[in-house]
Amino acid sequence: MTSALGKLRLGVNIDHVATVRNARGGDTPDPLRAAKMAEAAGADGITAHLREDRRHISDADIEGLMDVLSVPLNFEMAATDEMQSIALRHKPHAVCIVPEKREERTTEGGLEVAREENRLAHFIAPLRDAGCRVSIFIAADKRQIEAAHRIGAQVIELHSGAYCDAHHEGRFDDRDRELEAMREMSAFAHDLGLEVHVGHGLTYETVAPVAAFPEVMELNIGHFLIGEAIFLGLDPAIREMRRLMDDARA
Repeated sequence: MTSALGKLRLGVNIDHVATVRNARGGDTPDPLRAAKMAEAAGADGITAHLREDRRHISDADIEGLMDVLSVPLNFEMAATDEMQSIALRHKPHAVCIVPEKREERTTEGGLEVAREENRLAHFIAPLRDAGCRVSIFIAADKRQIEAAHRIGAQVIELHSGAYCDAHHEGRFDDRDRELEAMREMSAFAHDLGLEVHVGHGLTYETVAPVAAFPEVMELNIGHFLIGEAIFLGLDPAIREMRRLMDDARA
């Protein structure tokens, strides 16, 4: 087995603080305040997805995050000209290219890189030239990982949604197959020289097996933590996730 490669980072996604704010309008709850609290609780980075329809995070939120954060911002974005322009204006630490459909409630799967290899290679080149670390959000699929490597991505983020859904629905054989696929593809991507992240749907119940993969360097978790914050508070919710991750890694 590959030895551990360093501390596992936690990226906290604050999109759904903005979802609650936007449900009523106005300024509260404030995603920037949540981001600063997440920093204080041990988050290594903040993730925010500026969707084309602006359903949660707004352009002003991105501007504010760039001003106030002392940890890196991971800017999730669709592969559109508008989003590329925004990213090039702000030059966040990282950009994560994700698939996006207007009718979906949340990101439903990984990006189809192999079918759009030429377009995506040209799309990410200016982002890399601007100094952004480019991540591609994909399924744990060898063909997609190889394509992400060929187009020049520095990072892949494996979609953990199918694994988490299978666990919470009691489909444990499916869960174990999905987990094994992520384990194998984490090692495969690492051997190609890609940095490996994992995200989507992770909870206190599902995080430990993924956190134990030695090649995984970052987990991005949002919806569950914002939900737990209703009951526990944001600081304790994040600290508990951090503890579970650290224990699994150890």
